This record gives sequence, C-alpha cells and structure tokens, in this order.
Amino acid sequence: MERYIQVRLFASLKDFSPTDPDNFPISHGETIKSVLKRLDIPQNEVKLIFIDGVKKDVTYRLQGGERVGIFPPVGGG
Repeated sequence: MERYIQVRLFASLKDFSPTDPDNFPISHGETIKSVLKRLDIPQNEVKLIFIDGVKKDVTYRLQGGERVGIFPPVGGG
C-alpha cells in the first residue's frame, strides 16, 4: 500500500517542490533524509524540519499522512 505525505518547502527551497506536494509518495519508515535526497535538496540547505508542527531532524521515520515543512537557513539584517 502506498503512503503519502504533504511536503511544504519554504523560501529558497520552493524550487525543489514536487509536482504534487499534497500527495508525495513515501515508503513506510522512510526518513526525512531520504525524502531530501529524492527531492534533490542538499542537506546543508536545510535548517529546520517540522513534522505536523513539531521540530524533528533528518533521521525521523515517516509513517504516512504527515505534514512536512522544510525551511532553509534565513539571513537578515
């Protein structure tokens, strides 16, 4: 059975958005690190990861149905 997540990429990462960000297919137990690799997002471009509004890291294992928000480092002055 295929599982899906919602992927939201912010700021400079928007260019890496999948075709259907509301139904991004994953394998059960796939890590965020694997999702980043599949989306061709360099890991050093990622600063914050939120799963259903809770901060996680790249080792988090997805089950399906999660909302994933990925943010780059933000600079400002």
